[in-house]
Amino acid sequence: MGKFTAAAAPGTITPRKRHSEVMASFALPTTEVLVVADCWQAEPGAAAVIDRAIALAAGTVNAGGNIDIDEAEIAVMLTDDAGIRTLNNNWRGIDGPTNVLSFPALPPAGPRLADDPPRMLGDIAIAYQTTRREADDEQKPFDHHLSHLAVHGFLHLLGYDHVTDDGAAVMEALEQEILAQLGIPDPYADRERTV
Repeated sequence: MGKFTAAAAPGTITPRKRHSEVMASFALPTTEVLVVADCWQAEPGAAAVIDRAIALAAGTVNAGGNIDIDEAEIAVMLTDDAGIRTLNNNWRGIDGPTNVLSFPALPPAGPRLADDPPRMLGDIAIAYQTTRREADDEQKPFDHHLSHLAVHGFLHLLGYDHVTDDGAAVMEALEQEILAQLGIPDPYADRERTV
C-alpha cells in the first residue's frame, strides 16, 4: 500500500469517442478517498468529484495505450493546510502549504502475474484551505478546481511533470483535454503557465 492506504472495488469506464475512434472499456484504478481533516465537511461531494475526475483521466491516458493502469490502486488524502505543510516540509523541504502533492509508488519489479495484488500507483494529498482560497481567488467553482487538482495529481503519479517547458506543455494539454471532457473550462486560459 501507499503512504495512506487504499482498498475498494475497481470500476469500469464506458466507451466514448476519441479522435474519431471508439475506445474499448478499461478497468480503472481503484481510488480510495480518505478524509482526514474536518474542514472537508464543507464539501460533502468532494470524494465523488475526485472519483469522477480520476476515472476520466485514467480512461484518457489508458486509451493512449502507453501506460498500464488497469486494476491499480490510488489513495487520495483530503487534508488541511497544516497537514499538507507537514508533508511538503518532510518530503520536499518546503515549509509551507500547497494545494496538491503526489507521491508516486515505485514501479513493480518484473511482469505482473495473474494472482498478484493490484499495483499501487501512489498517493495524492489535497489541502482544503489552499484549494478553497485558489478557487475563490480565481473565481471558479470549487469542484472545478478540485477536479483539476485531482487530475494534476494523478498525472504526476503516472510520471508526467512540469519541471521543463516541454514537460509542462504536454502535461497541461492532457489536463485541458481531460477537464474539457468534464465540462470544465481551461484552467490555464487566463494566466501564464508557471513552471
